[in-house]
Amino acid sequence: MEKRTSIFTNGMIWFGVAISVSEIVCGIEIGEAAKLSDIWFPLILGHVLGGVMLYFVGLIGARVRVNAMETTASTFGKYGSKFFAFLNLLQLIGWIAVLNAQGAMALAGLKLPISFPLTCVLLAVLIAAWVFVGLRKTAKITTVVMGLLAVLLVVLTAKLFGVEPASGAVSHAATQFGFWTIFEISIAMPLSWLPVISDYTKDVEKPVAATAISAVAYTLASLWMYFIGLQIAGLGVGTDIAQAILLAGIGIPGIIIVALSTVTTNFLAANSAGESAKAIYGKLNPKVAGVVVCGLSTILAIWGIVDHYISFLYLIAAVFAPMAAVLLVSYFFVKEHLERKGFWIWNLFAWAAGFAVYEFAVNTGVEFIGPTILAVAVSAALAFAAKLKK
Repeated sequence: MEKRTSIFTNGMIWFGVAISVSEIVCGIEIGEAAKLSDIWFPLILGHVLGGVMLYFVGLIGARVRVNAMETTASTFGKYGSKFFAFLNLLQLIGWIAVLNAQGAMALAGLKLPISFPLTCVLLAVLIAAWVFVGLRKTAKITTVVMGLLAVLLVVLTAKLFGVEPASGAVSHAATQFGFWTIFEISIAMPLSWLPVISDYTKDVEKPVAATAISAVAYTLASLWMYFIGLQIAGLGVGTDIAQAILLAGIGIPGIIIVALSTVTTNFLAANSAGESAKAIYGKLNPKVAGVVVCGLSTILAIWGIVDHYISFLYLIAAVFAPMAAVLLVSYFFVKEHLERKGFWIWNLFAWAAGFAVYEFAVNTGVEFIGPTILAVAVSAALAFAAKLKK
């Protein structure tokens, strides 16, 4: 009988996914460019809506027992599925590079006797080794690591509360973030995991409960990371997380937090990159593909992809928010039409329309609604229109 993962294991996995330097940096970016009183509602709303989408997308994988990109085949067809698997593979390579670079930069700020490129390589080696061994063989170790991270983060959060803000440590951003900008930076993180979550929910014992705890664990942990970022924003150290850790007086535990959070989050991303590679070409070994992705991401990390971090988040949302909208509507509401010939072409059109609307909204500065909600609404409406076609 195939071994399934428990509710607790999935909760710990997705708790660990949210614990990353990138999430903290997002919190810092928001904290430096918006008044605290204006932050909370769009921040929480973005996470909640993103978490809801994460749950329903993950539930599809849990029910049909296939990986994230294979779940799209019934909606977008064989070639559409491969198209999104390819896009997901590209975004995961970039995403791992960003996470790797941010982790290496934070560790460099702790004055370790290791260069930035070498730190990137060492982090990548740890991630690649974990991917090659596999999640199922390391489930207990993963749980212990996540537990340790939780304890260290509680200590960091408490210590940051005791640090006196630097004199005049207020936002000097040229442009203040409005409601929808905060919302977009908030929802972008859960959206970035939409094309990944089913890689893990496909193996759960109890689909509904395990998927729910995965989405809730991620959402709460992500909010926690943003909160830590907001705390750091008030210290006047910019995005220098290492300096904040040193001010908090937890040097060695801080090093452990940065290293472990980078490795755990990137492990999940690299593992899923292998699954996407397998969805493109079935004969590929996903573990070997995941290791190769680690190597490619290391090159990008050293090259400087982190400088395009926020733009990269927006691009991920533009691609995968409308994809998820079409997938959810087709699976839950238009399921009786999934076998219709040419159905996938209409769904690809629905996705493309949402993608175009997102890009238009971002580039023209539409302010009455966020580009993510606008793109999701357009793609969902067009996907549902298939139900009305006889």
